[in-house]
Amino acid sequence: MNVVFVLMLMVGVIVETIQKGGDATLASLLAGANNAVTLCLSLAGAYLFWMGLMGVLKKSGLMQLLSRRLRPVIRFLFPNAGEASGAISLNLAANMLGMGNAATPFGLEAMHLLNKRNPTPTIATNEMCVLLAINASCLELLPTTLIALRQVYGSVAPASVLLPTLLSSACSTVVAVILCKVLTR
Repeated sequence: MNVVFVLMLMVGVIVETIQKGGDATLASLLAGANNAVTLCLSLAGAYLFWMGLMGVLKKSGLMQLLSRRLRPVIRFLFPNAGEASGAISLNLAANMLGMGNAATPFGLEAMHLLNKRNPTPTIATNEMCVLLAINASCLELLPTTLIALRQVYGSVAPASVLLPTLLSSACSTVVAVILCKVLTR
């Protein structure tokens, strides 16, 4: 993937240098870097807030409660998950709250635990594939990152995406689950 990004950057720099000259290319590169830093700093407050909220949810036990509520679903989706069930439920709970950054460590831990039970460690198990598909479809009850981005860019109603995001992510998750169940038979 790094090679692809480097190639895209190089092609873009070459094309812009040919079309607009070296000064315009340098100005574009610096402006892009400045915009990236500005966006990161603008989102830092929102990320800190949501990560802090996730920490409070975790310490108060509400994250574990949500995780326990997800156990019947986890058993249905991941019948052979074993000890990975806890990490899977925390991963799904964090994703449902729109905290993909906080969900990633739980997802990696779940994959590691699932791979420990894998008789062929170089080939993904059904449970690993289901986890990946559900993470990719990502049912979001609260799209915190999207709301933060809309806020940073001056949206009049940054939370107006709640219902469309919920509906579209619910549809994609249902399709992912159906496909996984059909393909794992």
